[in-house]
Amino acid sequence: MPTVKTTFKLTYTPEQYRKAAEYIEDMKRHPKRVFWLGKEGKTDEELIYSHIAHRILSGFYNNYDPSFAKRQIIDMVNRSED
Repeated sequence: MPTVKTTFKLTYTPEQYRKAAEYIEDMKRHPKRVFWLGKEGKTDEELIYSHIAHRILSGFYNNYDPSFAKRQIIDMVNRSED
């Protein structure tokens, strides 16, 4: 199966950052949750940015609002990894 590496450049609000930081702090109280699979050794900052990206991208794909993409998804680069 072909593989493509995609890199997104996103913008986020201070509120989105605050909520993501709160989410990560909450997850720290639940170390056995599926959330932690594959995230060993990541810094809080990496986890926060990953959570923001996940929320923006899943919100976009569940929302289908083109103005949302214009505001928060600034750029996308695709590269084949075959």
